[in-house]
Amino acid sequence: MSEFRIRRAGGSDAEALSHIGAATFLESYTEIIDGPDMIAHCTRQHSRAVYAAYLADTSAAVWIAEFTATGAPVGYAVNCAPDLPITLQDGDVELKRIYAFSRFHGAGIGQALMLASIDDARARGAPRLLLGTYQDNHRAVAFYKRHGFTLAGTRQFQVGTKLFDDIVMAKAL
Repeated sequence: MSEFRIRRAGGSDAEALSHIGAATFLESYTEIIDGPDMIAHCTRQHSRAVYAAYLADTSAAVWIAEFTATGAPVGYAVNCAPDLPITLQDGDVELKRIYAFSRFHGAGIGQALMLASIDDARARGAPRLLLGTYQDNHRAVAFYKRHGFTLAGTRQFQVGTKLFDDIVMAKAL
């Protein structure tokens, strides 16, 4: 039996998504983002209301990964309309967020979430699946490249007073 399960999130999952969103962001960027800026970012960008809006948006798709034994959230992914500073093609979809606790890296959660995201974008008839990621997150960049994503542009991502250099990647579908 698998250690986790992936399922499509529903309206009642906003609170769980808020917690897993903040927790995985904290875990991923603790070493590069100042504490007060991190807390402010998570409060604003990972609130229950943010996830409730994704779940209510018919153009968005959200998945949650849960630890099988307890049902506790351990990862998630969000597809939505793109908000990226590159030339978009009609119908592009953005993989806005994909995270799993590091304890579960290598367990297949990222793979399962990525496949759900790709399948969703294909089912919509999207020409591309896009994403933005911190350029120095080498593990994530390698993961995206293994799934067929290539460089499509750059952007800056602000957290607090710091600007971070991100890359925008695209996968032709």
